[in-house]
Amino acid sequence: MKTKFIFVTGGVLSSLGKGLAAASLGALLQTRGMSVTIQKLDPYINVDPGTMNPFQHGEVFVTDDGAETDLDLGHYERYLDVPMSRKNNTTSGAIYNSVIVKERRGDYLGATVQVIPHITDEIKKIVLSLAEGENAPDVAIIEIGGTVGDIEGLPFLEAIRQLRSEFGRDNCLNIHLTLVPYLRSAGEHKTKPTQHSVKELLSIGIQPDIILCRCEQIIPQELRRKIALFCNVDQDAVFASVDVDNIYEVPLKFYEEGFDQKVAIMLRLPARNAHLEAWEKLVHDCAKPQGQVTIAVVGKYVDLKEAYKSLHEALHHGGVANRTAVKLRYVNSETVGDANAASLLKGCAGVLVPGGFGYRGVEGKIAAIRYAREKRVPFFGICLGMQCAVIEFARHVAGIEDANSEEFNPLSAHKVIYLMTEWFDFRTKNLEKRDAASNKGGTMRLGAYPCKILPGTKANGAYKKTLVEERHRHRYEFNNGFKEILAQKGMLFSGLAPDDSLVEIMELADHPWFLGCQFHPEFKSRPMAAHPLFREFIRAAKECAG
Repeated sequence: MKTKFIFVTGGVLSSLGKGLAAASLGALLQTRGMSVTIQKLDPYINVDPGTMNPFQHGEVFVTDDGAETDLDLGHYERYLDVPMSRKNNTTSGAIYNSVIVKERRGDYLGATVQVIPHITDEIKKIVLSLAEGENAPDVAIIEIGGTVGDIEGLPFLEAIRQLRSEFGRDNCLNIHLTLVPYLRSAGEHKTKPTQHSVKELLSIGIQPDIILCRCEQIIPQELRRKIALFCNVDQDAVFASVDVDNIYEVPLKFYEEGFDQKVAIMLRLPARNAHLEAWEKLVHDCAKPQGQVTIAVVGKYVDLKEAYKSLHEALHHGGVANRTAVKLRYVNSETVGDANAASLLKGCAGVLVPGGFGYRGVEGKIAAIRYAREKRVPFFGICLGMQCAVIEFARHVAGIEDANSEEFNPLSAHKVIYLMTEWFDFRTKNLEKRDAASNKGGTMRLGAYPCKILPGTKANGAYKKTLVEERHRHRYEFNNGFKEILAQKGMLFSGLAPDDSLVEIMELADHPWFLGCQFHPEFKSRPMAAHPLFREFIRAAKECAG
């Protein structure tokens, strides 16, 4: 088998940073000339996170092939610059659903269907699918979501135990990320959380090869010796994952620890030097900006930044491209109105309204957009943000006072944003009636679709192309019945579907930078290659700030 597998598990508590650790390790292996992919196995029973509340799950990341996935896939793409697909994320719900479908179809020939071997075999099949074909990667990193001891995660752990047994230590490596807290009152680190989580792993037959210690500060060698002794690993296989100011420092910190070197030795990977120049330049540019701008992000999930994770990163990527520090001011759209928009947005060099669903906070977004348009502050609207910009323009420039979206007011006489008569898939021309939309798990326009760009526009100036492909996640579209009247008032439709059926980008030519797009460009932004629209938005904000 060409592909080597690295399994990453976590102990003690969630949000320790398994996704960042996996992505950083993958990036380091890439600098050694190896091809890498990453897969996330999530233990929750939802088939995918598409219907999960952002307050519980955070952002839903969307891939080119239309999969709604865990937000860690955003980290994977940003660090590896490799497109992910539905193969790179699966859940317990998807696994169980697949097995049940097979059982109903008779694939198991009347056998009693059990967690072992049927569920675990399905998991192993998903994992091994990464190693299929001529373009199979050199290394596949598999991140197990949740923590050791979670009931719903046990089948995943059993599956990776079996894979290690089947393919051996030279082909499979177990890395365990665990917390080593520092108690300031006692003035020392504590290793018991690590010992107990490793004990839990051992109880189900998994011996970690490497212990990655999540900590606030570097842990001393004597503590590493203690962890190695009690956890039955080599002393040089205990590494620190220390808090950093900038998440893009993590690969460099891991390299300084010798983490990737140890992984390469244990998996018998080719002996190659790491080439870190690009990462070093990125970290330097982040640390040494030549200016600063404040961007207002006006949305309804502002108390939970994880809901806008890719957006947050894309704005900072735009800052790196302009050698400018980007300070984000999250503004709760439910608190914004025409009367107080100026005071809430004072000092902001740009206003961004992100995507979302539902009516809550929409009028506040419209008020913020009106402020940005009238005060000539650079504005960027994404998905719902673009739709709100259309509504605001229709009301206050085109004089259509009751202009609205069908999502917010189905009885409006002027639905400038509406739910199209049928659901569509442009790739297959497979139409579904709107009545089929009761199943919320499959009712959106998802994944990458082409967009043609009108020459001479701000969008064209950003992309330097006339045809691009961007990722979507939405149900409502611009109503072409209002295209002519809005165009007469100055709205420019600079991005369209190739057959002209859908508006993808709108902008205002007489504004320093006012642009909205129906797609989600943040999903394709990279730290070393900012998305063109975010790059130009920050450039315009920098010029506005003077």
